[in-house]
Amino acid sequence: MRNSPPAESVTTDRLELMQTFIRIVDAGSLSSAAAQLGTTQPTVSRRLQALERSLGLRLIQRSTHAMKLTEDGARCYERAKELLANWEMFESDLRGASDEPEGTLRVVVPHAFGQQLLVGPLTEYLNRHARVSVEWLLHDRAVDFIADGIDCAIHVGEVHDPNVVAIRVAEVPRIVVAAPSVLSGVPMPTHPDELARLPWLSLRTFYRNEVSLTHVATGEVQPVVFHPRLSTDSLYAIRSAAVNGLGVCVASAWALHEDILQGRLVHLVPRWRAAPLPMYLIYPYARFHPARLRTFVELMRETIPSAVAVALDGG
Repeated sequence: MRNSPPAESVTTDRLELMQTFIRIVDAGSLSSAAAQLGTTQPTVSRRLQALERSLGLRLIQRSTHAMKLTEDGARCYERAKELLANWEMFESDLRGASDEPEGTLRVVVPHAFGQQLLVGPLTEYLNRHARVSVEWLLHDRAVDFIADGIDCAIHVGEVHDPNVVAIRVAEVPRIVVAAPSVLSGVPMPTHPDELARLPWLSLRTFYRNEVSLTHVATGEVQPVVFHPRLSTDSLYAIRSAAVNGLGVCVASAWALHEDILQGRLVHLVPRWRAAPLPMYLIYPYARFHPARLRTFVELMRETIPSAVAVALDGG
């Protein structure tokens, strides 16, 4: 008589198989699902086949160029998501206050912020939660939480997606700067009107050929219109271009602070500033969020404002 596998092992295996199936559907392909799960495409394919054998159903129709859910697969997908969410809530309820964050958290962060400003808060989070690992993914494009398997994003700028939770955690001041060479032979500008005569750079994520400056004391708003010599979507690239004397730019004050202190850049019209950029934590709505996400959101809300303030103070 053949020994049956322990009930606990069967349950665990089936949960893992369903998690893999959901990831395949959300990712849109076996290869994408494998990349998100940190495994190989053959392994993902074997798990799918094992789930289909276990259920006695064909869940996905596959060809060389396409993948489509069967009718049974569509029903299985909806029920599996519900079942796994209920299982996670069940575990969370049993653990209660002792729910220890664990597993892998996938976070998308803008390039410059993720390379420098937010590494301190990230370090504090990882030091507090030894059983969590973080995939810290740097890019500035819009986040597709489902397709890319992302848990949370840190976003700079306004949020217009109604399908996400958006928590405002900070405001990032922006200032006008240029290299001393840009000002050679011309009077130091004292009003935004005088800036339009200088060469300009644009950070196309937030402005292209016009920027509005506000007087910090009076609230007067003054637009500046220009034709940029260089346009980029990178904060670090525009900072480097400004240091190299290519033109005037508006950028996050924290990223320019050290260059101003060292004399590589000059803070122009210091009583005028561009509108600060809001910074948000965003993540999808769900009935249940794992402890690793909840604790990450809580800590980022605590630490990001001080990280921005320390960077501006030069600390």
